[in-house]
Amino acid sequence: MIETKSLWTAETLFAKLKNIQTDNPLCAYSLEKCQRLVPTINKILRLKEEKKALILAHTYVHPDIIYTVADHVGDSYHLAKMAKDTEAETIVFPAVRFMAETAKILNPEKTVLDPNPNGGCSLADSISYEELKALRAEFPGHTFVCYINTTAAIKSLCDVCVTSSNVYQIIEDLPSDKIYFLPDRLMGQNIKNVLEKKGIKKDFRFFHGSCYVHEEFQEKEIDLIKEQYPNVEILAHPECTPQVVAHASFVGSTTALLEYVKKSTEKKNPFLLLTECGVASRLQIECPEATMVGACMTCKYMRSNSLDGILQALQSPSPAQIVTIPPEVQQGALACIEAMFRFSRK
Repeated sequence: MIETKSLWTAETLFAKLKNIQTDNPLCAYSLEKCQRLVPTINKILRLKEEKKALILAHTYVHPDIIYTVADHVGDSYHLAKMAKDTEAETIVFPAVRFMAETAKILNPEKTVLDPNPNGGCSLADSISYEELKALRAEFPGHTFVCYINTTAAIKSLCDVCVTSSNVYQIIEDLPSDKIYFLPDRLMGQNIKNVLEKKGIKKDFRFFHGSCYVHEEFQEKEIDLIKEQYPNVEILAHPECTPQVVAHASFVGSTTALLEYVKKSTEKKNPFLLLTECGVASRLQIECPEATMVGACMTCKYMRSNSLDGILQALQSPSPAQIVTIPPEVQQGALACIEAMFRFSRK
């Protein structure tokens, strides 16, 4: 049984979230806002215990979800492992659709609920099943590696899935020297650059997708921040452009970026985080001694999740919120994800 967290009051919630200061008003919390949120939060906590439900939340969703009702918070790889290992009867996944599909692929017998009314993803939506079938026919000698930001149907046609946490290690260890990476061309180029610096050369081909949030970061913005904060340390997600990544002293997944800052606060320098502002919000709560500078960019898909949506999905899920995977897709997609766990060293 999932253990219910203590019920919240407006005062305890405000004390938890009041230090979040970003450029986006959606990330700010007043006592009045907390008063409106608390009844819904406590209903969710009671209901998820009654339904023996597990709530998995990505770092990019709203802090009022992360710090109140979520049982586990993290990046795609961490949450995939939590979904794989859970004994809960129901999984609620406030994130985006492909993540909820991943949980269902790993738990076909369980109920998986997607509370997001707009759970798309510019990466996952960039490639179709028909396009991938044609590419596999065109490049029969290549190992097809898909980023986890893909639909179940796309995973079912690929050889191995990767996340931003394990992508470099898995592709390095793959026996094939011919890699077709999809759907993110920017991450693909960054992977190639990292491996070439290590003396590892593989024949890469990339699809043309990208994450609209990470692609927005520009070199000129970095230069402006450097003028204002000469000692700023730049941290980037590998979905950023190679030109932007070249400015970073550290590149990693959302979890890796969080852990890097937490371990580096003795430096006393500010950090520029080139990723969705959910990472900065978490650090302002979990590592208040760290200083973050720069603009806040939010993902419209992740931020479509809400406490109201989670409550509604738990109370009476609509057919669209109940994740189903066709049997013919399930088998191939599961093999793709299991290959990821098999190739991962950790």
